[in-house]
Amino acid sequence: MKAIAVQRYGGPEVLELMDLPEPRLGPDVVLVRVRYAGVNPADWKIREGYIDDWFEAHFPMVMGCDLSGVVERVGLGVTEFVPGDEVVGYVRADHMQRGTYGELVAAPVRTLARRPRALDWRQSAGLPAAGLTAYQALRRHLRVGPGDVLLVHAAAGGVGSLAVQIGRALGARVIGTASERNHDFLRSLGAEPVTYGPGLADRVRALAPQGVDAVFDLMGGDTLLGSPALLRPGGRLASISGDVTGLGGRYVFVRPDPADLAALVDLADRGELTVHVSAEFPLAEAARAHELVAGGHVRGKVVLAVTP
Repeated sequence: MKAIAVQRYGGPEVLELMDLPEPRLGPDVVLVRVRYAGVNPADWKIREGYIDDWFEAHFPMVMGCDLSGVVERVGLGVTEFVPGDEVVGYVRADHMQRGTYGELVAAPVRTLARRPRALDWRQSAGLPAAGLTAYQALRRHLRVGPGDVLLVHAAAGGVGSLAVQIGRALGARVIGTASERNHDFLRSLGAEPVTYGPGLADRVRALAPQGVDAVFDLMGGDTLLGSPALLRPGGRLASISGDVTGLGGRYVFVRPDPADLAALVDLADRGELTVHVSAEFPLAEAARAHELVAGGHVRGKVVLAVTP
């Protein structure tokens, strides 16, 4: 099968289109023919070796964790899916070797859900990792509910744009930070936009004079450091930066969870959640996709077209 893999850590140039053996099918594993693969910021960080201390890596290592595709075969113990089922998946193991940038992926049942009918194949591939990150942050870590005021930093990105919509679906009022060019986009999702940069705290306070109930930070750095001052007493803080724990907040590290993924699919099929795809590349041009995502200014998601 064709796949994009790396044989060592490095820049985009280490991504290679390879012919690899078809993955083995375990008893609780589903073989998926991939239509599209989502590209996430974690992908280029993994490629460059930034999380080598966290996960054991085996080379050649197929990149990627997001997919939309069709079930081709199922393992002996699988009862949840049958060949022909259309699925989405956040396919991550506790080691790095078999990702989703390939024609065939062996996906454990716990990483999959049925594909949302309200989204196309491209949008579906952009949902799992970003959607689960946002959903788990808002539901588990921040406990966002009706009447809350939620502030999302980097609200126009892949995770942020989904967090805005999930927050709205949970009954919260959502304020989102973004560059001015993305303000209309955030308004279309139901958020009240504010601009990054000096004076951010004053702009947030103008919209929420008593402070916000919850902050979901996707930027880190000075933006994270300034977030506790925006909370009202008893407010909650979560971030994808580990520095948040020193501020009394919760660190968000996304986990595969079929129930959470099914909840996202349900939100999409109810018309409460959509995925904005800003760019699509053929599988062989994964390096260009990585360069775009690493630039940090993508609105929504970037995907790879894997098989017709």
